[in-house]
Formats: sequence, structure tokens, C-alpha cells
Amino acid sequence: MPTQEVHTPEWVRDAVFYQIFPDRFAKSVTLHKPGNLEKWDSPPTSHGFKGGDLIGVVEHLDYLVDLGINAIYFNPVFQSTANHRYHTYDYYNVDPLLGGNAALRTLLDEAHKRGIKVILDGVFNHASRGFFQFNDIMENGPYSPYLDWFRIKGWPLNAYDTQRPPNYDAWWNLHALPKFNISTNDVREFLLGVAVHWIEFGIDGWRLDVPAEINDDAFWQEFRRRVKDANPDAYIVGEIWDDATRWLKGDQFDAVMNYLFTKLCIEFFIDKIADPGLLEGSSLWPVTTVPGGVFAREVEALLQLYPPEVTAVQLNLLDSHDTARYLTLAGGDKSALSLSTLFQMVYPGAPCVYYGDEVGVQGGKDPLSRASFPWNEQKWDGELHDFFKRVIALRRERPALRTGQYTTLYGNDNVYALARHLEDDKLVVAFNKGQLLEELNVPVGELFQDGTVLKDVWKGHEYTISNGTFKATLLPRSALVLGT
Repeated sequence: MPTQEVHTPEWVRDAVFYQIFPDRFAKSVTLHKPGNLEKWDSPPTSHGFKGGDLIGVVEHLDYLVDLGINAIYFNPVFQSTANHRYHTYDYYNVDPLLGGNAALRTLLDEAHKRGIKVILDGVFNHASRGFFQFNDIMENGPYSPYLDWFRIKGWPLNAYDTQRPPNYDAWWNLHALPKFNISTNDVREFLLGVAVHWIEFGIDGWRLDVPAEINDDAFWQEFRRRVKDANPDAYIVGEIWDDATRWLKGDQFDAVMNYLFTKLCIEFFIDKIADPGLLEGSSLWPVTTVPGGVFAREVEALLQLYPPEVTAVQLNLLDSHDTARYLTLAGGDKSALSLSTLFQMVYPGAPCVYYGDEVGVQGGKDPLSRASFPWNEQKWDGELHDFFKRVIALRRERPALRTGQYTTLYGNDNVYALARHLEDDKLVVAFNKGQLLEELNVPVGELFQDGTVLKDVWKGHEYTISNGTFKATLLPRSALVLGT
């Protein structure tokens, strides 16, 4: 059989994403809210609501523009009784707490006006007990006309007694999350209709929640066909934590959340994991500290894992709502977050910043990683915020960092160096993750002729290529970015 041709959206190559957990990013005073909300700056809880909304996001779009963001990934926004909204109640209505469909319309219009793309979280594996068809089964038992929408295993339906397992297929056996019976045609058509509806409404793509749980390639192939028919430039990115080759052959997803990249960064740039328990239970565990040579080989292996068209649009993240905050993993070591963020910005694919990381927000496992954004600037780490702005600007200003070739130059002990090059736009980036000063003597192969002058992109210091190498002194826990 001929190899599937792989096409991925061009705009993603230029994207810098910002992930927003809607209940926790910003709250507009223009929207009426119910009374029983938690205080904005109180610690996050599993069930409490802070009252963040989409109009609050609109009111802070200029903050995102100033940061350098041009794409947003939203955690679920549809009607739900959970603060994270993965318990979908109504797939055709934005949650009233977020401002409803009108707020999403305003958000899309204002974001697009600023050149910001918007993708939404699609939770198509499971619904909630409040989802109409499941609720109908709870009310009518075996007489429900929607019995084949879910896989029921016994009566009476046990949807609430957590002392006994649910007698229907549920995600991770959680009573609150009944799994769709995807083999039922009405279910397939319902979910595909939802996907197309919101693309036609104006969103720029879907992030798919636990798509491997829908173990049906034909479903995802049809999902892609319908979404791409509605908008050929729509971005489809799946939440797959491990090798995602199965879904990235050009007929299902464009990309995945690149947790393999996340793990590489943790293993090289974090000097010491603050608490291994923060990683246990996820595919990021176990982790080992690796030297530059091993890191170089693992980076090259990851770059070769998928077709280049896929690698160019992978969603590269350091943390998310499903992990502890990166800064917390590193025990508050800002150098680990800074080095990793710089690497994220110079690596192929679309970098994704988890809201608040840029101002030093910390937090352990869910729900602690889902704290409210501190809009009081006195609570920000201003140095970190300035650093994020600088490295995001670097990525957006230099075409080589978005679409250029990637070449590993050197990896040994605590040092790793790479080059990104696109015609005359060439950069060399070197990292020292160690605690001691490093004298670099990095071979640059045929990328640069002897006599070529490379300039530090921020400090202006000049370095001349001699005998096929460049020499520099690299301070502990620091990096150097040189460009033509």
C-alpha cells in the first residue's frame, strides 16, 4: 500500500501556545456569578469553583499579546458540573459560568482580531451522569431509548454508590464518567457533529482528551475527514503520553501533546526532582538524570520518531493541568525552568506555556497545579516574566527557530549545543546545566565558514568561528544564544 501523505497546518509552525484552565485564569466583573465561589487567591480544591470566565480572558488578551502568545489551548469550556469541565453535560453549550456561547463568540472574534488562534479541549471518550442520554437511562432503566449509547452491565444502575463499582463502562471506573459506546452509529454521528459544529463556529482546532481510550482508528480517521472538510487548516492534537506513531501517519491527528519532550527536559535540565511522588503514576516516571551525550542521542531519536511534518507541529510542553508545575518539580529552581523554556523555544514544534508559569506560579499534583492566576503584579516573579517575553520574542523573530533545520553540535557531561539554520538565518544555542563554569570548544561542522562572526543575541558579545569551532565561556546553569 502507498504511504499516507502527511499534511499538517502551516500556522502551527509559527505558533506559541498558552494553555488556559478557564476557571482559574481571569474573572470578569461584567458577568453575574452565583454566590458560593471560592476566593480567587485561596488554594485550589478538587471541587471548588473560582469563577474564571471567557470574558475575563478577553480582558487580558493584550497581556498575552505582550507576552508573545499567538495561540491558546483551552481546557474544556462546555457545560459541566466539574471545575475542570471534563464531565461534559452539554456539548453544544459553553458553561454559563464561563459566559455561555456568546462569551466564546466574543473571545474568538477578539482573539482572531489580534492574530491569536484558539483550540478547544474535546472530551469525546466519556460524558457525565448529567449528559441527557445517560440521564435518560438512569430515569428509565432498561426501557430507555438510548440504552446503546453506553455499555450497561446490570440493574439497577449504580451511578452514585462509590462503595460498589459502577455497573457500566466508566473511565478509570469512575462513576461520574460513563464511557460512550463508540460502536453505536448514533454516538459516532453525535460526536462527529459536535466536532464539526464548533469548527464551523470558528475555533481553530481540537485538543483531544484521552483519544487512545477510543480504540478505533476508523472513528479518528472520519473525525479528521470531517474536521478538515470544515476547515483544512484546523489543528488536531491528541493527548498521547507515549509513542504516538499509530495516530500520526497523516490520517488521524496532526500532532500530540509531546510528553516525551517533557521527560527529556526533566531528565537533563532539572538538577534534582524535589519530590519523586510528583511524577509517580504518570508516564514521566521513572526519571533519571542524564548527561549531555545521552540527552543528545535522545533528542535525535525523538526528532526521528515521526515524519518531519508532524515533528514541526508537535505541542511541546513542560507541564500542564495533569502534572505538577515544572518549577515545583525543580524545587523552585528558576534556572531549571529558564533553561528548559529556552530549549522549548528553540526546538522544532509549537511551544506551549502553561498559564502562570511565566510569573512563577507553583503547585504540586492536581488540584494544586490549577491555582488561580495572580493578577497582582507584586506577586509576580518579574525576572522570570521578562525572561519568558525575551525567549518567546526570539522564537518569533528568527525564522530558523520555527522552520529551520535542527543540528546537534555537541553533547557531553553538563553541556549540550545545537544549531538551527534556514538559509542565512543561523543560530547556535549552548546549555550548561552544571554547577561549574564550562569552557566551550564546540565544533560547528560545515554550517559556518572560518571567520564567521556570531553575536550573542541579547548581550552583543561577538564570537568568531576558527578551525571549525567556536570557543566561549559558559557560566553555571546558563545558556548562550548566538546568531548570524
